[in-house]
Amino acid sequence: MTFRAHILGAAAGGGLPQWNCGCENCNLARAGEIPAQSQSSVAFSADSEQWAIVNASPDIRDQMARTTALHPTDLRKSPLKSILLTNGDIDHVAGLLTLREQQAFTLFATAEIHQVIADNPIFNALNPDFVTRIAIELDEPFQLTKGITARLIAVPGKVPLYLEGETVQTDLVGEQTVGVQLEASGKRVFYIPGCAVMPPDLKARIEGADMVMFDGTLWQDDEMVRAGLSQKTGQRMGHMSMSGTEGSIAAFEGVNVAQKIFVHMNNTNPVLRPGSSEKSQAEQAGWIVAQDGMEFEI
Repeated sequence: MTFRAHILGAAAGGGLPQWNCGCENCNLARAGEIPAQSQSSVAFSADSEQWAIVNASPDIRDQMARTTALHPTDLRKSPLKSILLTNGDIDHVAGLLTLREQQAFTLFATAEIHQVIADNPIFNALNPDFVTRIAIELDEPFQLTKGITARLIAVPGKVPLYLEGETVQTDLVGEQTVGVQLEASGKRVFYIPGCAVMPPDLKARIEGADMVMFDGTLWQDDEMVRAGLSQKTGQRMGHMSMSGTEGSIAAFEGVNVAQKIFVHMNNTNPVLRPGSSEKSQAEQAGWIVAQDGMEFEI
């Protein structure tokens, strides 16, 4: 059995190019000068036959169409067996509406994320005769799909934008933002697309991992402010930056991880430009910058 990971979407919410953005990266992507990227999602399998997808991106229809391993094997028979949600962000749950076509699969999430889904009646389109919703406790092992054992781990983050109140806690630790630890064929993989800060217990947990896919939203904390696109910093959005003394590259120094992969890059992030100095710095630090369609055997 071979543990496989397939990057369905490498970008953060909005993708690259983002529909209403005229930043350098988006214009280059529209011109075909740098690769376009769809919104954050990864598929995993331990037997190349049954697959689980982590986060149902709004782009999931096209992502699955581009991925041969996820094509139907017979009339209404799909290799997709389960979906796992790491938070309730629109760019991670909207794709569920595309998967409403009377297809059986299991939907895994924490109880709080399930409640977010249940509170919005549009998700009743997921027929319970076909879609089984299972709430998972933090650190509880469960079978994500054949041959893959998963655990949900709390990471610092925040509630989805549409649930924000007047006071926003950007390093909230609980069920609203989680990472996932996956184990198959003696290998250990982490998928953490959103993380506000690297606490010691998370660093200790990922030590010795075979692969970590980690939050690569922004290169620097005030990147979107400098670009004139937003007044929000990365920290305000619940994301570590890649660079700087408090960034993820620095946080991973001295941590023994066989493969380190940045995922969930914002459309403004300069690492999305092949040949940029920022991408070179990330690669020199031992990181792979994910792109749609990348596949890894672990």
